[in-house]
This record gives sequence, C-alpha cells and structure tokens, in this order.
Amino acid sequence: MKTKIFYLVFFSLSLFLTSCSNDDDGPMPQPQPEPQEQNIVDIALETPELSSLVAALSRADGDLVSILSSDGPFTVLAPTNDAFSAFLSENGFSSLEQVPTDVLSQILLNHVIMSNVKANDLISMGSGYTSGSATGAGSQNISIYFDTANGVMFNNTAMVTTADVEASNGTIHIIDSVLDLPDVVDHALANSSFSSLVAALGAADGDLVNLLKNGDGPFTVLAPDNNAFTTFLNGTPLGDVDTAVLSQILLNHVINGTALTSTDLVDAGAGYTNTAATGPGANALSLYFNTNSGVMFNGISSVAQADVVGTNGIIHAVDTVIDIPTVVTFALADPNFSTLVSALTDLTPATDFAAILSRTEGSNTDGINPDFTVFAPTNDAFAALDSVPAEAVLTQVLLHHVIAEANVTSGDLNNPGDTTAGTLQGDNITITLPGTGDNIANVTDGSGATDIGIIAVDVQAGNGVIHVINKVMIPNL
Repeated sequence: MKTKIFYLVFFSLSLFLTSCSNDDDGPMPQPQPEPQEQNIVDIALETPELSSLVAALSRADGDLVSILSSDGPFTVLAPTNDAFSAFLSENGFSSLEQVPTDVLSQILLNHVIMSNVKANDLISMGSGYTSGSATGAGSQNISIYFDTANGVMFNNTAMVTTADVEASNGTIHIIDSVLDLPDVVDHALANSSFSSLVAALGAADGDLVNLLKNGDGPFTVLAPDNNAFTTFLNGTPLGDVDTAVLSQILLNHVINGTALTSTDLVDAGAGYTNTAATGPGANALSLYFNTNSGVMFNGISSVAQADVVGTNGIIHAVDTVIDIPTVVTFALADPNFSTLVSALTDLTPATDFAAILSRTEGSNTDGINPDFTVFAPTNDAFAALDSVPAEAVLTQVLLHHVIAEANVTSGDLNNPGDTTAGTLQGDNITITLPGTGDNIANVTDGSGATDIGIIAVDVQAGNGVIHVINKVMIPNL
C-alpha cells in the first residue's frame, strides 16, 4: 500500500513539472513600448481649435514647424482659430494667404518664448516683461508684457483660455487673441503703470502719440511711471499744465535716432546724449547718464525697468520725471564738476550762484539774466591750482567763467579764428578755433593765460550751455 501511494504521488508530481516545463517553452509576452510624448507641433496638429496656427506656421518664413518640433524648451502662446479670424479682419486681410510670409513669421515668433514658462511662474511674479522671439529695435527680441491680476493676460490683449498644455519640448498656453507686433506706444498702452504717461502724451502739443508711432525712429523712451507723475505734478491737475511746456518735458524723455539698451549705457559708463526737446536757439537738450549705481539720468531719475523692446524703439521705465535741465542741473549731476559745485555753494555763501544760474526768466533786478554760457572747470582743473582762493577772489573767478544773455554754442564761434566775449566779472575771454593738441579750442583768460583748453562742448540746458575746460580761468585782478 505504501509503495502504491509513493508511485501515485511521484506520478502526479511528474505531470505537474512537465506541465510547467511546457509552459516555460512557450513564447514570452513582450513589454509594450511607452507612449511617446508629443511635441508642441504634434499637439497643435491634433487640436482642432489650433488649425489656423498650424497653417500659419507652415506658411511663414523660417521653417517654424521644424523649429518648434526641435528640443526647445519653448513656451508657445497659441492663438485659437477665432483669434486668427479676428486678427485677419482687423488688419484688412481676407485670408491667411494675404499676409506677407516675412511679416507672418515675425508675428508668430512674437508668440514664442525661448524657455519653459508655466502659468504659476507668471502668477508668482504678478506682472512684468518677458521676451518673445520676434526681432525689434536694435536687433533685440521684442518684449511681451504679462499681467495676472485677473487671469493671465499678455500685452493687455490676449487672455489665456487653456494653460499649461505640456509637450515634450515645452508648454502651450492657448490664448484668445493674436499678439500683434507692438511699438513703444503699444507697450505704454498695455501697461497700466504708464497710464499717466499715456494721458500726458495725449494732452501735450505736437501730436506726440503719432510721433512715437509713426515718426522716424528708432526711439529710446525714458518712461516715467504713474508714481513719478504724481510726484512731479504735486497735486496740479494734468489739464492745468501748459501743453507746450508739457510737450517739451515729455520730449526730454525721448532720445531720437537710436535704440539704446541698458547694456549700451553701462558699457559707456557715463556721458551725455541729446533728447528730442529743444532749448535756446532750437538746440537739442542734453541728457547726462551715469551707471555707477544702476542707470541714472540727470542725477535724479533711475531706471526701474530696463529694455522693454518694441518694433520702433526701446523703453526704460524711470522713477522720476526728468524736468527741463538748467546749467546747475548738469553741474550737480556730473561728478566731474563736484569741486565746481562746492565752489559755487559752500565756498561762496554770500552769492547764491545756484539760484542765479537756475534762472529761466529775464528782467532780474541785478541784471544777470539767462541764457548763460558757462565754462566749467573739471575737478582736475581745480586740483591744479596752488590753492582755492578765498571767497572774495573766488567769487570774481567764478563770475569770470560765465557769459550772460548769450547761448554761445561751438557752432557760433569763428572757425577758424578768434571769438571774444565779456564775462559777468567784467574781463573778456578769447576763444580760438581750432585748438591745439587734444583741445577742441584754446581760451585766453582775463589774466592773459593762453594754456586753457576746451575739452568738451555744447552741453545744452534749457537756460544756457556748458563747455568743459581743463584749467581754471583767472581774471585780471
């Protein structure tokens, strides 16, 4: 009996092992491949409401389909079919085929950010600027303004309707409007922080909005924000400001004919440029910039947001309205004149030089009236003196550096030849063009010294002009 039971168990076990062995000999199940994540173009192709975008990408210059199929990462602001229909209608096109392919390419590139930006990234920042891939002024990428106060909106025209569509090479945000290519006025209109500037541009003489949209650019615009205008107006309604004066103040924030980036200014370090405002003799007003601590203009206005790029210029948001400068403005702003400022103030307290040289109106009781021509010695010029004279003599020395009731620019001088002018001190000076060595011109002062050089010319203020000299002029005392 035991033997039978043993064989029965052994036989059953053999059948079980044979069955397992036969199963092992069969084909093994193959692992299924992971589904491949789609790129931005793949997703657009499969999204019916983006068919116009796909057609536009295929038609535009630059092989944008291949670009957006590459590794990236990209963030694409994808206008819907309805957005494209509205865009075509607003711009007088009956179909996508009527849009020039080069223009279409730039418009589409203005919807491409060269990084992976999620909606929460924008929301955490609140508002600000990023760069698209279209090319604007100065060959810089055109800026895109975003504001998340009420949803996520771009350039104050396009709202995100579907956010964070993830692709293998970036992210798609579906938007309800096409982002047209913005100029500097469009950027100002899009950002509510510039609403006071927009109102001022509309109120001022000269049709400044049209000038900045259609005038010969490119422009560099120093754009005061709303807080800057509030401080400047100091409770005065904008409507009470003389519109001609307002126009000149606003034009003093526009550098015409160039698109200066913050890098351009930092590389230059410090110096002077001209604005679109005009001073005496219809001469363009000067603007002093210094980048020792940020980027500052005329010693009072700092850049708070740099390099907002449009099609026809670059905006730098500034924290202070830059009023029409006087010759004192430039003396205070330029550290090369710090010793001169000290001489005009601390060392000559009996004479209010700062107030006198800040005058913009004539008929003063002392007979000292603008416009002024100031020959401004540098710090090195003062350092070359054996000593700075006491107040009585120093006052006469300083008066010897000012010509009143004349805005004498370099173009007004005899060239070649001599130009003689009387100073507030009473003695004449003679300017000789051309100068010798590194001097633009030579100056003979009241004492007869002839080794004085003009080393920079035509720093134009609203009440006069400054020429920089390398030695202190001494009158015939």
